[in-house]
Amino acid sequence: MNNPQAQAKPGGVAAKAVRHAIIVIAAATLAATFPASGGRAESAAAPAPDRDAVRKIVKEYLLEHPEIIEDAIRVLQARRESQERDRVQASLRQHGEALRAHPMSPVSGNPNGDVTLVEFFDYQCGFCKRSLKPVMDLLETDKQLRIVWKEFPILGPVSRFAARTAMASVKQGLYLEFHVAVMGSRGRLTEQRVMDIAGDVGLDVQRLRRDMEDPDIEGYLDETIHLARTLGINGTPAFVIGDTLVPGAVGHARLKELIGKARSGG
Repeated sequence: MNNPQAQAKPGGVAAKAVRHAIIVIAAATLAATFPASGGRAESAAAPAPDRDAVRKIVKEYLLEHPEIIEDAIRVLQARRESQERDRVQASLRQHGEALRAHPMSPVSGNPNGDVTLVEFFDYQCGFCKRSLKPVMDLLETDKQLRIVWKEFPILGPVSRFAARTAMASVKQGLYLEFHVAVMGSRGRLTEQRVMDIAGDVGLDVQRLRRDMEDPDIEGYLDETIHLARTLGINGTPAFVIGDTLVPGAVGHARLKELIGKARSGG
């Protein structure tokens, strides 16, 4: 998956889990070494804990039971993953209208289909190009599938130019033809190459250039980028099928499985 944003530092979750485990062990050690007095007056005179002794006990415990670190990491990761799934599903429900029914979003397939597949993509994304065939195969074979195309130009100025061109092509009724041609192209994408492809698919290039200046297109692209960020989408491609968000390139079998799940209400 193409992701222009910096990735989180490796080991961050593990390091936090280790620190958490050490804190827990230290607290337990202190409790065992210096038990509560039950509120007796003499507790005020209890000796302060020896920090070096506690550190030694914690270190020895961790060396004798290193599996506690693995257990803590697994629990923390499972908790974070569960929280992220809940956040994503809530966000998908909240922004369902913008995802599936925005009046400017190009739609292919059955406009009244029982399942909607939403794809966020960038025309310079190699993984998006790889995903073109499975998506188009499903479009051809599944007559109840509705596809919403979300321009998500995050890989530079040429990506933005291509997205503006694609949105302008809607006005000439050749969006899908243009989309497939650009995604299927090989080599470096340039503004001139985009215009050449537009002409090849039958678009009136002069009219296209005028339509590209429509401020509504710029506003829509900004809105789509904001929507993607809100959903936690930071790279391309990304698919939304039912209540499931799938980042990264997905093959035909997996897409078909997710469509079937959404269709069955699962």
